[in-house]
Amino acid sequence: MKTAAILVTGGVGFVGSHFVRAATDEGRRVIILDDLSGMGLATNDATPQLAIPDGAALVRGDIGDEALIESLCRQHSVSSLVHFAGKIQVGESVRKPELYFDHNVNRSLRLLDTVREMGVRDVVFSSTAAVYGEPKTVPIPETAQTAPVNPYGCSKLAFEWILQSYAVAHGLRYAALRYFNAAGAHPDGTLSERHDPETHLVPLVIDAGRGRRPPLTVFGTDYPTPDGTCVRDYIHVCDLASAHLLALDQLAQGSSLGALNLGTGRGYSVRQVLEAAQDVLGAPIPHTVGSRRDGDPPALVADSSAAQRRLGWQPKRSELKTLIEDAARSRA
Repeated sequence: MKTAAILVTGGVGFVGSHFVRAATDEGRRVIILDDLSGMGLATNDATPQLAIPDGAALVRGDIGDEALIESLCRQHSVSSLVHFAGKIQVGESVRKPELYFDHNVNRSLRLLDTVREMGVRDVVFSSTAAVYGEPKTVPIPETAQTAPVNPYGCSKLAFEWILQSYAVAHGLRYAALRYFNAAGAHPDGTLSERHDPETHLVPLVIDAGRGRRPPLTVFGTDYPTPDGTCVRDYIHVCDLASAHLLALDQLAQGSSLGALNLGTGRGYSVRQVLEAAQDVLGAPIPHTVGSRRDGDPPALVADSSAAQRRLGWQPKRSELKTLIEDAARSRA
């Protein structure tokens, strides 16, 4: 009889691939469902060669394909779902809200209903600090008002509400893990952050410093922060992966967790990231100054004490220099 498997949607993506590595390193069996759109591939494009770790299998498909998901659950004795798949670009969500509500709500709901019908009760969901919008207090606790300012954050919060409702109505056990700024890479350099297009600050800074892209644009230097640039809480992707494993273990013991922040409790400004990257690379980071982007709060920093207390979780690689060193190594 096969051991039960974890169904991981979006397991080829940045955080998903690191979770898959962490899970298989612990001897857990993983089935990855990914349409590879995060790699810039269309549905009919050939599947590239991917380094899938032993203990994991990749199935290319859509999270809204109920027949496929039912088949995977039956074939692999799926016992839990870790749901990373979704659309994540804030700017695109403003231009194409229908795309975000389709993927992050409609298709995700079909996925959830299908796995639930197949007996899956434990769900870990990749959520976001964007559910808070522009917070009134920093660091931000989970009790803060949720008031997203873009369709991306709205779509993630909507699925959190679905999970909460299903917990009450159907006995679902879930954790909605609200990431702050995921960054870094596996320390062995074999996994990295590669979005198409890339929108995250750390890889953009590294690539600009190595001359692989035009100078970086710093969006706004007049925020009410110590140096005028936005402040964010950067959390190492390996620390995120470990939190997901701990959440799965808690759910398996019968505890539903609800929403938990994942961050360090410390914020770094855009200028501080530029300075740290310059130290790591030994070269200046070419950049220009632009105007503020709509919907960018001055500061987003997590109060992650609940995750530390309830999961027994502590970030281990999220010091800024370590995080940038790991990211740079993976992009060598």
